[in-house]
Amino acid sequence: MSRPYKRHQPAEVKRRILVADDEAINRIILGSVLEETYDVIYASNGLETLQQIRDNIDLLSLILLDLRMPGLTGLEILEHMRSTPDMQKIPVIVLTADQNAEVESLTLGAVDFIPKPYPLPKVILARVLRTIELFEDRQIIRSTERDPVTGLYHKEYFYRYAEQYDRYHPNTDMDAIVVDIHHFHIINDRFGMAYGDDILNKISEKLKEVVRGTGGIVCRREADTFMIYRPHRTDYKDILEHAAIEYADGNHTSKVRLMMGVYAMADKKVDIKQRFDRAKMAVDTIRGNITKNIGLYDDRLREKELFAERLIDDFRTSIDSNQFIVYYQPKFDIRSDLPILTSAEALVRWRHPELGMISPSTFIPLFEENGLIQELDMFVWQSAAAQIRYWKDTIGYSVPISVNVSRIDFYEPNMTSYLESTITAYDLTTNDLCLEITESAYTNDSRHIIDKITKLRSLGFRIEMDDFGVGYSSLSMVSTLPIDAIKLDMLFIRNAFKDGKDTKLLEIVIDIAGYLGVPVIAEGVETVDQLRTLRAIGCDIAQGYYFSIPITAEGFEPFLIRRKCQETSAVLGSCPGI
Repeated sequence: MSRPYKRHQPAEVKRRILVADDEAINRIILGSVLEETYDVIYASNGLETLQQIRDNIDLLSLILLDLRMPGLTGLEILEHMRSTPDMQKIPVIVLTADQNAEVESLTLGAVDFIPKPYPLPKVILARVLRTIELFEDRQIIRSTERDPVTGLYHKEYFYRYAEQYDRYHPNTDMDAIVVDIHHFHIINDRFGMAYGDDILNKISEKLKEVVRGTGGIVCRREADTFMIYRPHRTDYKDILEHAAIEYADGNHTSKVRLMMGVYAMADKKVDIKQRFDRAKMAVDTIRGNITKNIGLYDDRLREKELFAERLIDDFRTSIDSNQFIVYYQPKFDIRSDLPILTSAEALVRWRHPELGMISPSTFIPLFEENGLIQELDMFVWQSAAAQIRYWKDTIGYSVPISVNVSRIDFYEPNMTSYLESTITAYDLTTNDLCLEITESAYTNDSRHIIDKITKLRSLGFRIEMDDFGVGYSSLSMVSTLPIDAIKLDMLFIRNAFKDGKDTKLLEIVIDIAGYLGVPVIAEGVETVDQLRTLRAIGCDIAQGYYFSIPITAEGFEPFLIRRKCQETSAVLGSCPGI
């Protein structure tokens, strides 16, 4: 049963067909068959045919093409169409009495034949309809499988065709390659999205040239990242040089800097997505390295990958068996000569029964990438709340505890209600639990996150902007953000106190915070010189190894007891010093 004819367009719109034949009688015969159903236009020679194609490039659904025409032959027109991207999308049925021409016509892109003398009208109509529908279906599929900016495969289709490539070339060694554009966001910011899209399009054309020359396929993975799957070769540097196009930068030209990660001679027993994850891992090893632009996946990265898989596999058991422990690092008000305990930051540690203490710098980015960070954060929130309750009940005193809120947490619909229920369950208030949110979180989907932060503040939670100085927010942006404190990243502090100490930028940030009416917290304070300088330029609160390393809840209790004594004692000196 045939499908309804006009399923792709409104009933009043007719598909346009070009009939190209130098014999008037042939044009008349085909016109009489087609004109009731289609909008038919005509050409009587090769040059007129080519002009009609150009004039109707976006309107033609089909071309019926005679091979023997003056000016340009049908075969020459097919060859021209094959080399012109916009014309390649138009299907061609060849009109011929020469069966020997069929193979050459197919090679040049023809999809079907109508023999001369012509068959019955219903046969012609059936072949025309079938060809048009097949090509329209192909265009629909193409629109879903291709990236609209570059015309390259989308990621999921790319993986599918890569697997197909393996089936057809089972004994061919293959390379999985990831190509990144270094600091592409700067091009977008300076010249606009349209200019950036043009850069992406030009690079994609260069990468297509690479696979045309070596075999394989290429896709745009996301944003400014491309993937190549091709037979193994070692000319990686040549690929980068070929694809690194120049672009206008003021009065001179600059070259786009590309980075490449390679999983060479990829193990075909490994899932296709994982092969490119390994190539991505390789390119990540050279980020920030101005002297190197090619990273290779090797045994060292393999061991790292296996270790990461082990941590992910062990996460659930580790949560359930209390292998994660919350440590506390005290924060001190440094505005007076004697630093005074004012709060603490909750920091999670992983004491693995076989692997020992695992650094947070190892497992936190891993859990953020694999979607486990939400559960870990909620564990820390619960643990900190329970500990505050315990201190209130046993010591009769507590200080606010800051907990980290990951950017990913903001995409959990029930995050706000979970925080509310946590403090309610332990009979606490929003003054007991402060929320530390990284500066970079504000710049990722900022409207959504800012709305959530505003809601949290309206409930009474205090918000500390964490890691300030390593993110991307402008100073003008900071002035409009919903924050209650600015926390300077330890690297920001460390850089300010390097050889030839320069604290001018610190002073500017502290002045801005003063203008906004929010305190400044400095983390990573390690020396008395840093403490004195920070106090002199107006910093309010500090934490770091100078005061205390992160310690267990039991280790933190003496700090609480001394602080309680300071508050309740009539004579300050009767309490032990800090």
